[in-house]
Amino acid sequence: MRITSIELAGTIEEGKHLPRAFARIGRKLGDDHITIKILTTAGGDAGDRKYKVQANDSDDQWSMAEILQRALDGYIGTGNDIRTYMNAIEMLAD
Repeated sequence: MRITSIELAGTIEEGKHLPRAFARIGRKLGDDHITIKILTTAGGDAGDRKYKVQANDSDDQWSMAEILQRALDGYIGTGNDIRTYMNAIEMLAD
Protein backbone atom coordinates (compact mmCIF):
# COMPACT_ATOMS: atom_id res chain seq x y z
CA MET A 1 0.00 0.00 0.00
CA ARG A 2 1.14 3.53 -0.72
CA ILE A 3 -0.51 6.79 0.35
CA THR A 4 -0.52 9.31 -2.49
CA SER A 5 -2.48 12.23 -1.00
CA ILE A 6 -3.73 13.65 2.26
CA GLU A 7 -6.04 16.63 2.92
CA LEU A 8 -5.89 18.60 6.16
CA ALA A 9 -8.19 21.25 7.61
CA GLY A 10 -6.88 23.87 10.01
CA THR A 11 -8.45 25.09 13.20
CA ILE A 12 -11.72 26.99 13.09
CA GLU A 13 -11.41 30.59 14.20
CA GLU A 14 -13.79 31.78 16.89
CA GLY A 15 -16.99 33.14 15.40
CA LYS A 16 -16.37 31.60 11.96
CA HIS A 17 -17.69 28.50 10.32
CA LEU A 18 -14.70 27.49 8.19
CA PRO A 19 -11.13 26.58 9.07
CA ARG A 20 -8.58 29.33 8.42
CA ALA A 21 -6.91 27.17 5.77
CA PHE A 22 -6.75 23.74 4.18
CA ALA A 23 -3.74 21.84 2.90
CA ARG A 24 -3.35 19.19 0.22
CA ILE A 25 -0.28 17.00 0.48
CA GLY A 26 0.47 14.72 -2.45
CA ARG A 27 3.14 12.76 -4.20
CA LYS A 28 2.92 11.27 -7.65
CA LEU A 29 4.36 7.80 -8.08
CA GLY A 30 8.04 8.07 -9.02
CA ASP A 31 8.32 11.74 -8.04
CA ASP A 32 11.22 12.81 -5.81
CA HIS A 33 9.15 15.62 -4.32
CA ILE A 34 6.10 15.94 -2.12
CA THR A 35 3.78 18.73 -3.30
CA ILE A 36 1.98 20.75 -0.66
CA LYS A 37 -0.72 23.31 -1.41
CA ILE A 38 -2.01 25.60 1.31
CA LEU A 39 -5.44 27.00 0.48
CA THR A 40 -6.75 29.91 2.52
CA THR A 41 -10.43 30.55 3.21
CA ALA A 42 -10.04 34.33 3.11
CA GLY A 43 -11.52 34.42 -0.39
CA GLY A 44 -9.91 34.23 -3.78
CA ASP A 45 -6.60 32.52 -4.33
CA ALA A 46 -4.31 35.41 -3.31
CA GLY A 47 -3.15 33.61 -0.18
CA ASP A 48 -2.87 30.17 -1.73
CA ARG A 49 0.67 28.78 -1.83
CA LYS A 50 2.35 25.76 -3.37
CA TYR A 51 5.54 24.08 -2.15
CA LYS A 52 7.80 21.24 -3.27
CA VAL A 53 9.56 19.29 -0.53
CA GLN A 54 12.33 16.73 -1.01
CA ALA A 55 10.86 13.28 -0.31
CA ASN A 56 14.18 12.06 1.14
CA ASP A 57 15.16 15.10 3.23
CA SER A 58 13.81 15.15 6.79
CA ASP A 59 15.13 18.69 7.42
CA ASP A 60 13.22 20.01 4.40
CA GLN A 61 10.14 18.13 5.58
CA TRP A 62 10.41 19.56 9.12
CA SER A 63 10.68 23.11 7.73
CA MET A 64 7.53 22.46 5.72
CA ALA A 65 5.77 21.05 8.78
CA GLU A 66 6.54 24.34 10.59
CA ILE A 67 5.00 26.31 7.71
CA LEU A 68 1.94 24.05 7.63
CA GLN A 69 1.39 24.26 11.37
CA ARG A 70 1.55 28.06 11.37
CA ALA A 71 -0.76 28.39 8.36
CA LEU A 72 -3.38 25.91 9.57
CA ASP A 73 -3.32 26.61 13.32
CA GLY A 74 -2.67 30.36 13.15
CA TYR A 75 0.16 30.53 15.69
CA ILE A 76 3.79 29.46 16.05
CA GLY A 77 3.58 26.04 17.64
CA THR A 78 5.83 23.92 19.81
CA GLY A 79 7.66 20.81 18.67
CA ASN A 80 4.63 18.67 19.53
CA ASP A 81 2.33 20.88 17.41
CA ILE A 82 4.72 20.68 14.47
CA ARG A 83 5.27 16.93 14.91
CA THR A 84 1.59 16.33 14.05
CA TYR A 85 2.12 17.91 10.63
CA MET A 86 5.46 16.17 10.19
CA ASN A 87 3.70 12.83 10.70
CA ALA A 88 1.38 13.63 7.79
CA ILE A 89 4.29 14.59 5.52
CA GLU A 90 6.24 11.47 6.49
CA MET A 91 3.39 9.30 5.21
CA LEU A 92 4.41 10.35 1.69
CA ALA A 93 8.18 10.51 2.25
CA ASP A 94 10.87 7.97 1.39
